[in-house]
Amino acid sequence: MAVPKKKMSRMRTRHRKAQWKLRRPATSTCPQCKSPKLPHRACPTCGTYNGRDVVETE
Repeated sequence: MAVPKKKMSRMRTRHRKAQWKLRRPATSTCPQCKSPKLPHRACPTCGTYNGRDVVETE
């Protein structure tokens, strides 16, 4: 079983853990209704994708 030979310093551990960040997802605007949506997905508001109606909305 692999066991570390030396204790890992706090600085080294914290530098590694500092990379675990949450990023805001990229959004684009819908060309039909101008509401924000995720790229390469159908618009949740109007249900269009690439100029076509693909999802029924109420």
